[in-house]
Amino acid sequence: MSATLAVAQPEYDLAKLEAAALDSSRSVLAAREQISAARHAVVSAGAFPNPELEYLSGTQRSRGPGGNPGNARSVALTQPLDLPWRRSARIAVAEAGLDATGAAVRAFEADTIARLRLHYFDVLRREAELKNAREDMAVMESVRSRIALRVETGEAPRFELIKADAEMLNAQKTAQAAGFRVEQARSALRQAVGGGLPADFTLRGQLRDVPELPPMEGLRRQLQETSPDLARVRAELVRAQHQLDLERRQRWPSLALKASVDEDPDVRSSKFGLVVSVPLWDRRSGPVGEAAAQVTRARYELEAQEFSLGQQLEVAVQQYEIAGAQVSALESGIVRQAESALKIAEAAYRFGERGFLEVLDAQRVYRAARAELIAGRYELAAAWVEIERLRAIPEGK
Repeated sequence: MSATLAVAQPEYDLAKLEAAALDSSRSVLAAREQISAARHAVVSAGAFPNPELEYLSGTQRSRGPGGNPGNARSVALTQPLDLPWRRSARIAVAEAGLDATGAAVRAFEADTIARLRLHYFDVLRREAELKNAREDMAVMESVRSRIALRVETGEAPRFELIKADAEMLNAQKTAQAAGFRVEQARSALRQAVGGGLPADFTLRGQLRDVPELPPMEGLRRQLQETSPDLARVRAELVRAQHQLDLERRQRWPSLALKASVDEDPDVRSSKFGLVVSVPLWDRRSGPVGEAAAQVTRARYELEAQEFSLGQQLEVAVQQYEIAGAQVSALESGIVRQAESALKIAEAAYRFGERGFLEVLDAQRVYRAARAELIAGRYELAAAWVEIERLRAIPEGK
């Protein structure tokens, strides 16, 4: 039956979970619609102005002799000219906005993937804790059975049985709490992935499966080249510069072609001319100054973001190295030594050379060492997740 259930439960690795989150998350899909809106903004920036049609109709009455009364009409058509220097600057502003929106969406996706990865490794951590708790509970049940037999035969005092019962209850409570934490972590992972993840899923992977990092210089270079946060701020700076250029070009006179036809009972006249707006009173000093201030702000923001992300990368790399050293020390020596000490204490207790309290102390040391190893592996994975979030390498690179 367990084999049948294992086959029925869908199995997911980290890559499959990431693909499911990017495809089914409503938040990600909503963020991607901003790119579509920005593309339409580029289309709007390249649109030509519509012509204006004016029609007037009325009556004409003469106040003097010889005039003919009757209907009077006039039709006028005005076509504003989209000057090339304004049009190119306006399109450049919209295209820079599209780049900024795309980078912001990539940053949002990177944050989403980072949260999912943390929940993924959290489930693996909780499952490892549950496995150890169940092993400890099984060991305590076995030890308690042996102690009960020794107490019945008079080889051990009843105090040892009372102590063993207390330790067994504590192990059962720990295992039960570990089971609840596993369910909480699984629920959080489902929430991070979205509705595409079934409730009875299983994970393929281990907590120790954390990729190696490239050298620090390579990480800094990748941060400058692929970070979506830096790409967004750079695009914002470019957009602010194009906006300043556009505001300056709008100081120049605008042109429009105008044609009109006037009719009265006696005369029909046709006219064609040019309409020029003269920038006499409004020199757009306000919009130009505002755009210049936005350029300065975007430049300062870019410098601050570069410094901040660089510091975050260094901290994450240091945390990765610290956690890696801790995991190596625990795997290579501390956990093995604690396990050996526990086996020696159990063997000595069976032969009557050690007391039960020494066995409990050895079990606590071994349990604490395994818990530190699990915590260290999770901290290593969390540091790797943070580094990947910062550099956010696009697919295909």
